[in-house]
Amino acid sequence: MQLKLAAVHKQSVVDGPGVRTVIFAQGCPHHCPGCHNRQTHNFAGGRWVDVKELAAEILQDRYIRNVTFSGGEPFAQAQPLAALAAILKSRGLHLVVYSGYTYEELLLKSKTETAVADLLAAADLLIDGPFLAEQKDLTLLYRGSSNQRIIDVPASLQCGKIVLSELHFRGGLSYA
Repeated sequence: MQLKLAAVHKQSVVDGPGVRTVIFAQGCPHHCPGCHNRQTHNFAGGRWVDVKELAAEILQDRYIRNVTFSGGEPFAQAQPLAALAAILKSRGLHLVVYSGYTYEELLLKSKTETAVADLLAAADLLIDGPFLAEQKDLTLLYRGSSNQRIIDVPASLQCGKIVLSELHFRGGLSYA
């Protein structure tokens, strides 16, 4: 199975808790004004990679126990990313997924798109919602604008309502 990849960043400390490998998916339907990953928007950009080969590359670094799917929009490539997530989760890795869709929108999509349900269920944390320049806040942890939430996905799916992660309530570094 193939994934359209924009980039892989190793040893990130800003895309979720701990030291992480970040997978930037290519292609995004949201085109949020002010997005800091504009180069990932074009669905024709990036390069194709084999999901199993990418998983092997990630797992080769035995010190990395955390992975983030960002983009672009990861849920625009839900099937290959759900397959990658399944491999990584089977090895005990923690997964953060960023999405311009809200959790509620993803739940609706998951009713008709199995891969969306699979990818959502694989996430430990979801940072949801579009980047809104008018709500930009550099003091937020792992988020760019105050409308975005850090959601504990397993807890939310289990209880049937949104459970915000404790990380949602922590401040980040101030660069102002």
